[in-house]
Amino acid sequence: MQSSPLLQVKVWGEWACFTRPEMKAERVSYPMITPSAARGVLEAIFWKPEFDWRVREIWVLNPIRYFSILRNEINTKQSHRSAFKWVSDGGGYFADEDRAQRHTLALRDVAYIIRADIELRPHADADVAKYRDQFRRRVQRGQCMHRPYLGCREFGADFAEPDGSESPVEVTEDLGRMLGELRYEAGGRVSPIFFEAKLEKGILRVPQSIYEEVTVR
Repeated sequence: MQSSPLLQVKVWGEWACFTRPEMKAERVSYPMITPSAARGVLEAIFWKPEFDWRVREIWVLNPIRYFSILRNEINTKQSHRSAFKWVSDGGGYFADEDRAQRHTLALRDVAYIIRADIELRPHADADVAKYRDQFRRRVQRGQCMHRPYLGCREFGADFAEPDGSESPVEVTEDLGRMLGELRYEAGGRVSPIFFEAKLEKGILRVPQSIYEEVTVR
């Protein structure tokens, strides 16, 4: 049972794109940040191998607005293996020969409050209060491990401690199946975990069952 107040952080940005995995050729964003992307924001601010983040709620603070752009992307997935092969066998990679222009349906002027808690791993040797306090201090000071981003690395996010004046938008809507988390399996296989998402008066409550299916990362 949750006994301590949830940790929370306000994040916002000019652009965001939380890509639906079923869209192959073009990028189409979910209407709001996903739990896995929210976890990524939290880990960008503060991460330790002794604990995992569990996102409980996400508040949508701004009206949901889309915009479309065309972006230059490459077709081939890059890997360390290919780079090492170029070193040993010669050759290289020329982006001009592998570039394609793709449409992106993204979000604009987004702002969220992410509410989450910390779950200690078995090898943790400190009380959870230590990590909670460290996270709060980092948010207050604007410190992060690397700059958080909103779905795509070029869509950087700002973050701060909520000031108490924020309120979610008055929107109640079924969002359908949403990516909740990723399951990392033996052999490097990654499987998505979906859930039925519903926005209730601007608040997405994340079912904690998605974390029960995730193996230790």
